[in-house]
Amino acid sequence: MKNVALISLGCAKNLVDSEVMLGALRKAGYAFVGRARDADIVIVNTCGFIRPARAEAEKVLAGALRLKRRDPRKTVVAAGCYVERDEAALKRRFPEVDIWTGVRSFDRIADLLAGRPVPRPERTFLCSDASPRVLSTPASWAYVKVSEGCSHRCAFCCVPLIKGPYVSRSRASIVREVRALAARGIKEVDLVSHDTTFYGRDRGGRNGLAELLERLVRVDGIEWIRFLYGYPGEITDELLDVMNADKVCRYLDLPFQHCDRKLLKAMKRATPGDKALDMLKRIRARVPGAAVRTSLIVGLPGEGQAEFESLKRFVEEARFDHLGVFTYSPESGTGASCMPDTVGESEKERRRAEIMALQAGISTEKNRSYVGRKLYVLVEGLTGDSGRALVGRTRFQAPEVDGRVVVRFPGRLFRLPSPLVRAEICSAGTYDLGGRLVP
Repeated sequence: MKNVALISLGCAKNLVDSEVMLGALRKAGYAFVGRARDADIVIVNTCGFIRPARAEAEKVLAGALRLKRRDPRKTVVAAGCYVERDEAALKRRFPEVDIWTGVRSFDRIADLLAGRPVPRPERTFLCSDASPRVLSTPASWAYVKVSEGCSHRCAFCCVPLIKGPYVSRSRASIVREVRALAARGIKEVDLVSHDTTFYGRDRGGRNGLAELLERLVRVDGIEWIRFLYGYPGEITDELLDVMNADKVCRYLDLPFQHCDRKLLKAMKRATPGDKALDMLKRIRARVPGAAVRTSLIVGLPGEGQAEFESLKRFVEEARFDHLGVFTYSPESGTGASCMPDTVGESEKERRRAEIMALQAGISTEKNRSYVGRKLYVLVEGLTGDSGRALVGRTRFQAPEVDGRVVVRFPGRLFRLPSPLVRAEICSAGTYDLGGRLVP
């Protein structure tokens, strides 16, 4: 029996694909180890979205090949988005990689390892409820991928070039998968795709996500349902109304990217700052207590000091609960790739740091408003030197990208009756909260 170590890079969608590979390998009789040095087979599921992600993938591949040079019996597999995007260049740089596979055959990984022929599918792989899968997230929650690809043509984004157009899973398949996860004790499901609010549009529906959520809230055992990665122009009243259901987390991840009308037009985005602020007012009025996360890009071609100052004012007015900032990375093949990169890398980093410092003050103030309140926390594990504290998240914190809650408890805690516990919030930092266990 051969041992496999799988290194999953990039986003939550990649992680689901990695879990499918693990499921296929387990079905084929492979065993798993946590460290590449201990493995007979090292699989790297790469991300090719932006330059820093590709640099990380190259670093991990180089590390795997160093292990192979020490032990030539090792097999190294490069898979995923970066391979799909630029396999020829990667092969020239890393000729020692044994197997190459992009984003179309994750479920056929065992065949690839066995040397069996695998025809190249026409489309990107999209999992279903029948796909084998080994969950790698904490036992209390799991991702559920609802679609693959993207049909938007944002000028800075290479996702459509890698994954192709948007393809939704059937609603029945998603409901079956969520039921199966509930039967395993999962309490939170996080619906993910490149644009979850577009779900069902390719099948002719207008409110596909709202209708899906209405079905999922009826699944026994699931307590929290969260959807991630929405497109601002697709936030309908019907969707906002469904978000008031008890099981649906009042949480929206809406990457506005920028606020300047001219830059957004060049990016082929349609929600400038004034419209975004109006949208936030509408969301907060229709879904009281909604937490909103966004992503912004600094250093876009044509972003001068005036545009950057406008972006800072937008962040101050919007008062996002969570915010991430990327520096602009020219991506070959995209509409923006022919535009001159007018902002230097050091200036991009300076602007990123300035926006993040501004957001830190907003986040700290928002977190302090929770002190003294009693909130439900979804436990993910133990933390602390002696494991004397629980660590988890509230409804307004998404996994892996937002802060966490550290919940201390007196005495010894043998077993939690449920991964959902109540905590009184006692302290607040920029990103994390501290609390104590209460009945």
